[in-house]
Amino acid sequence: MKRRTLLALPLFAAACSSAPPRAAPTRLHIPPVLPPAIDADGAKRFTLTMRAGSKTWGINGDFLGPTVRAARGDTVRMAVTNRLPETSTLHWHGMRLPARMDGGPHQMIEPGATWTPEWTIDQPSMTSWFHPHLHEKTAMHVYRGVAGLFLVNDSDDPALPDTYGVDDIPLIIQDRNSSGSVGGVDSGTFGLLGDVVLINGTRGAVFTATTSLVRFRLLNASNARVYRAGFADGRTFAVIAGDAGFLERPATVDRVKISPGERVEIVVRFAPGETVVMNSVGESERSANDIEEDDFDLLTVVAAGSLTSSPALPSALGGTPPESPPAGATVRRFALSGSEINDRDMDMTRIDEVVPAGAHEIWEIDNRTYAHNFHIHEVAFRILEIDGQPPPAYQAGPKDTVFLPKHAKARLSVRFGRHVDPTAPYMYHCHILRHEDKGMMGQFVVVEPGTEALVARTITGHHD
Repeated sequence: MKRRTLLALPLFAAACSSAPPRAAPTRLHIPPVLPPAIDADGAKRFTLTMRAGSKTWGINGDFLGPTVRAARGDTVRMAVTNRLPETSTLHWHGMRLPARMDGGPHQMIEPGATWTPEWTIDQPSMTSWFHPHLHEKTAMHVYRGVAGLFLVNDSDDPALPDTYGVDDIPLIIQDRNSSGSVGGVDSGTFGLLGDVVLINGTRGAVFTATTSLVRFRLLNASNARVYRAGFADGRTFAVIAGDAGFLERPATVDRVKISPGERVEIVVRFAPGETVVMNSVGESERSANDIEEDDFDLLTVVAAGSLTSSPALPSALGGTPPESPPAGATVRRFALSGSEINDRDMDMTRIDEVVPAGAHEIWEIDNRTYAHNFHIHEVAFRILEIDGQPPPAYQAGPKDTVFLPKHAKARLSVRFGRHVDPTAPYMYHCHILRHEDKGMMGQFVVVEPGTEALVARTITGHHD
């Protein structure tokens, strides 16, 4: 186990320079909220431009993107313009929306073109995000910095810290090479595992707490690395939400494991005048081909000498209880190998699974090799079991991504939506992006119940 020391530099662009000198700690950058234009019908219109900086890529800037915020019931209209030197896409990770609006590898955006998806948000509060999802090149596009947060609010949200940038803080976690090299992103077992960590593009990040409770929204936007986040002093904190929404009640923990693509919301109590480090600590027992071997400091939190008192954390968060799959539920089985699912690489023209709208199924994931994780587009699922055991309480809420260590098995209770389209597919795949790019991905369509046998299993062209 090795501890990585973070040098303090403000943004990834600076971190790309060779052999940077040690510098003073740097204030955590908070991605700005992107204000929407309001159309005549009340829809919220957001303009996002993917563009290249001098050494990095970003959205509406040189690295990363703004935070998009909307509420349940809002109609959102996106104008996504590609000013990158390559074709790309923009996928709304965690959103429940029609497949043609999903931003997967079938919704390509050519250089100079603008893609204009729109949908009505109909899902509970959650922390989601957006990133490129083009076939065989996702890892490099995400690594270069094309990503941002998409926050959804609901009218019946519990009373929680919710002042963005003050006591509601996004933490986009990414590892990078301190040399600035992108070598290795597209090679090796897992792709590049960097030796430094950025938070919101900030290296050596420091956050000043001014309230007694702070809500952190953690997103693992790394290509491959897994983090076990907690605090160096061993303090406990409350997990309030996972990928797809709130838990039923807060779960008290001292560490949370978060693999690429996963999100977790936590609430932490601070005392006036204290300084504490949020860090990541690798598992005490690890076997070959684990990917979270190194320890990292993530964020230094400095509490002001006088803190505004926060309301007590509610004992009930309003998350829905798990719903047991019905008797006779369809069971689908997926075996994960080095870069294949069920012994097949991704084929853009092949439909692998056909699902009736509104179905409640059991998906069994069998990881037969080294570490993987598994992400399903459009759905919110519950983890029934990992290696025959129920998930920890902090992972018992709605999710869209699950981590599977070497040789692990998972059973998922998967509830599908009602956006039907027999020719436009959604994806399921490993969210370790090197694996996804090598072909560890499949496609499914959602169709009207009773029409499954009529669906063509071969598709042609893109679906935008």
